[in-house]
Amino acid sequence: MTTKNIMIVGVGGQGSVLASKLLGHLLTSRGFDVKVSEVHGMSQRGGSVVTYVRYGEKVYSPVTDKGQADFIVSFEILEAARWIEYLAPEGRIVTSTQQIDPMPVLTGAMTYPENLLHEIQNTGAKIDALDCLTLAEKAGSPKAVNLVLLGRLSHYFPDIPQEAWQKAITECVPAKFLDLNRRAFELGRNA
Repeated sequence: MTTKNIMIVGVGGQGSVLASKLLGHLLTSRGFDVKVSEVHGMSQRGGSVVTYVRYGEKVYSPVTDKGQADFIVSFEILEAARWIEYLAPEGRIVTSTQQIDPMPVLTGAMTYPENLLHEIQNTGAKIDALDCLTLAEKAGSPKAVNLVLLGRLSHYFPDIPQEAWQKAITECVPAKFLDLNRRAFELGRNA
């Protein structure tokens, strides 16, 4: 099996680290060699955060190069646009349509780009865009966007049964947040 590459991109504090941990745990449990690498940037100040999850028969490096990402899972639409050059020609972006103003927009130095979803689609990229924030709130917390996104991503892994995803959630999420995260995953999966 060739090595597969997943990038999880977002803004600090959105739960991308838990998402990558859960995904890495799931793939390891399915017998894959998995490497996870976290790059935080200015995550504590709401800056860009990227995590690489690479899996296959044998993986030697945790980092994905430009043009190699089979999936980009994005918590925010601007982050999807920022990392699009890493997408493989047959890759897919799974993104929340949420917009979070970066610091230059907050300070008034720039404006948030308009029609980003349309611009991404115009590149020819395959994109699965979903209002994950509304679904997370429906599950019980806006902080559950990460599990909504993983639920949506699970559609593209038909060989991994739903029970395996649920088991990974149970093993990675603290017990007091388990029901909330399961609901968020199901809402994303069934959206």
